[in-house]
Amino acid sequence: MTTMNKMKYLALLAAFSASVCMAQTAGSKTAASEPQVLNAVVAVVNNDVITTEELAERAHSAALNLRRQKIQLPPMPQLRAQVLEQLILERAISQRARETGIRVDDGVVNATIEQIAAQNKITVAELRRRLSLDGVTFPQFREEIRSQIVAQRLREREVDEEIKIPESEIDAFLADQAGYNINDTIEYNISHIWIPTSDSMSTEELNNARDTAEDILDRARDGEDFGQLAASFSRAPDALDGGNLGWRTLSQMPTALSTAVREARQNSSKIAMNVSSDGYYIVKVNDRRDGVQTKLAGGPVTQTHVRHILMAVTPVTDEATVLNRLNDIRKRLVQNKEDFATLARLHSVDGSATRGGDLGWVQPGDTVPPFEEAMNRLQPGEISQPIKTQYGYHIIQVLDRREEAMNAERMRYMARQILRQRKLAEATATWQRELRDRAYVEIRRDEL
Repeated sequence: MTTMNKMKYLALLAAFSASVCMAQTAGSKTAASEPQVLNAVVAVVNNDVITTEELAERAHSAALNLRRQKIQLPPMPQLRAQVLEQLILERAISQRARETGIRVDDGVVNATIEQIAAQNKITVAELRRRLSLDGVTFPQFREEIRSQIVAQRLREREVDEEIKIPESEIDAFLADQAGYNINDTIEYNISHIWIPTSDSMSTEELNNARDTAEDILDRARDGEDFGQLAASFSRAPDALDGGNLGWRTLSQMPTALSTAVREARQNSSKIAMNVSSDGYYIVKVNDRRDGVQTKLAGGPVTQTHVRHILMAVTPVTDEATVLNRLNDIRKRLVQNKEDFATLARLHSVDGSATRGGDLGWVQPGDTVPPFEEAMNRLQPGEISQPIKTQYGYHIIQVLDRREEAMNAERMRYMARQILRQRKLAEATATWQRELRDRAYVEIRRDEL
């Protein structure tokens, strides 16, 4: 797999697979040791409410998730405040999705759950059993998945499509990457804390944000648990996961993070802070390892011989029907060993159907990111679960791989994709903050 295609670009299925652990307790009841309180409204978000019961359940879930990661828990008032902010953002996103007409039917949810189970190499029945052991009912888990699909589709509509990469930025990036950039052969496991700022803040608010960030930086360098600090103070979406972002190369990180990582790797604490236009980024380098080289200047790249079957969603054929048909076709391919090319000619709506679905040898950037990411996870001969792109749903089979040189046009395309991923993370954070700021929010402190 090329480095570019290991980027954590919130691929829908990957996000869902990662969410299984978190969702395992997302709807569980508060532990018996927790005090039982009368259900009341703790916050109003536009025309919706968040109750004390819901907050208690989610705070309990967040605490269990942090314990699983061996992260020291923050004081409960701070944890509840963080969870409440997450719930407020979720409400704002779901309300915006309803306004824009985004709906997700049961068939799509069912198919996604099947994908989650398959990617985790378990059956849906086993997934149900594991959820039950953690006190989560299957309907609760289904609604968690539905809300994530809704949020993903809203973000795709309002954020992804607005990102533009000028040619001048590509020129500058390629100049910086001339030859093999040794930095891109190293992957860093990083955690981060984000303290946001904005132009709308008063001088006092900006000073408070600066003081908070500097205090967190000092405490982290003095040895306090970084995950606990993230869970207590960070406003990033991954705060309740201890701020961990996993493994990334420098080119895969937003500039605000990569700048901090470059500084952090030089000091003994492996912790540094970078001040950006949207706030303070405190980063800890947990580990480093040799990764796969990003080859953007004439070096060989991995080409993949791939074929696929595409089915499109239409006014006549809805998503649930498409997914059911593709799952049936995949079963025929995997279990009955039917011929892929024959089924592609019969069922695929792509122009490649006449060639048995064969796309030939493709290079990085030839296909859209969800297709490419799924393709790169496959071994030769392996057949994917149904994968969603803007064209519909695909079943993909990798036939072979080889190394070939990359031309100038391909280098520019790859550079554009890398820059787009960087901007996507920053734009998503800005979009979430704006949704939160536009919402009418009333927090009832007495109930918090």
